[in-house]
Amino acid sequence: MVRPGKKVRIGILTGGGDCAGLNPAIKWVVKTALDERLQWERGVQYEVLGIRDGWKGLIRAEPSSPEIPGYVVPLTQEMVRTWDRYGGTFLGTSRTNPYNPQNDQSRTVLDNIEKLGLGAVIAIGGEDTLGVAYRLSQEGVNVIGIPKTIDKDLPGTDYTLGFETALNVITEEVDRLRTTAGSHKRLFVVETMGRNAGWLALEGGESCGAFIILIPEHDFSVAKVCELVREGRRGGARYEIIVVAEGAKPEGGRE
Repeated sequence: MVRPGKKVRIGILTGGGDCAGLNPAIKWVVKTALDERLQWERGVQYEVLGIRDGWKGLIRAEPSSPEIPGYVVPLTQEMVRTWDRYGGTFLGTSRTNPYNPQNDQSRTVLDNIEKLGLGAVIAIGGEDTLGVAYRLSQEGVNVIGIPKTIDKDLPGTDYTLGFETALNVITEEVDRLRTTAGSHKRLFVVETMGRNAGWLALEGGESCGAFIILIPEHDFSVAKVCELVREGRRGGARYEIIVVAEGAKPEGGRE
């Protein structure tokens, strides 16, 4: 075995909306980075800093302070030991984008990354958060992106934190609606997240056996939907469940 000779400090943050899986992801980054057995194998000793409130933390951090500033906290295995039991993110989150053209603070982020001595930044987030990570990588920062988006609207990945949990919730809630829909011969429309991507409505609708599924990728005909509902009723159906993504729109219309 090679003794760990190199020391590397990494930062981890969560950005955008919260969802299930964030705290477990943080825990396992810390656990893997600080595992003594892996340190011997890698020959690298890692230190992990948690960045509070997403990219805002790297704007507000004050590395020159003699104390660890409020937006930066050292993470230990003992500290994160039970984090996987809870939803949300204990590091906090925000929708701050340092590359906002109306208030570009990217230089501050780059300066603080250097002052904090971060050898890499791990960003857990969706399109906006990982978009910032990508731009930082273009500036020479070592970044790792962990995809987090409930509606799975990120290209290049088949799995995102938050999606599976939302899918399970849709399935459970629609199952609960069925008894009322069937008892009263109702038509229920269930709207899901998904402004530009219909994965949540599509897979959620399939898993709960929805009668009709409407997604942003394909404009729908109102007349056709009505025709299918009438056809179902003529065939003896007592109720219908229509699952529609928030970004779905009728032909020639708006979402």
